[in-house]
Amino acid sequence: MPKTKLTLSVERRVIERAKRYSRRNDTSVSELVSQFLSALEEEDGDSAPITARLVGALAPEGSIDEYYEYLDEKYE
Repeated sequence: MPKTKLTLSVERRVIERAKRYSRRNDTSVSELVSQFLSALEEEDGDSAPITARLVGALAPEGSIDEYYEYLDEKYE
């Protein structure tokens, strides 16, 4: 698939971290961004891979308020 140039505005420290990461992992910052964007939810509603793996991790009958209460108790 042909590639298209994209201009982004990113904090300098983020760029520096991305460059260090890409060197350590023998890839490019462009490839990192491409992989991240490819993992986002598709327009047809398909979830990103990480989202798909997390589905069902919480009990469906629990509310968001119950979850926040659980976190409050856990990290007090």
